[in-house]
Amino acid sequence: MRLRLEFTTEPFDLDEPPEHAVVAREVVEGASLDAVDVGPFGNTAEGEADAVVVAVAELLRRTLAAGATRVSLQVNVVAAAGRAQEDGT
Repeated sequence: MRLRLEFTTEPFDLDEPPEHAVVAREVVEGASLDAVDVGPFGNTAEGEADAVVVAVAELLRRTLAAGATRVSLQVNVVAAAGRAQEDGT
């Protein structure tokens, strides 16, 4: 099963990426994930279920330790056609 991860870390700082944002980028870029897109307002990545679960655990541990006060995330099952399933089917 493939999963799509979307996440943000807070607090935001548009002038310079805070340490927790830098750590988040390191985690997803270093994980066994693909379709990684890191941006100032949200981040996404896709991968096999086990790889996404491992990345989420590492993301939470490391970003909170680096000063994040909030981590928002969403995980969706990716449909066979490569798009996230939204309707639960």
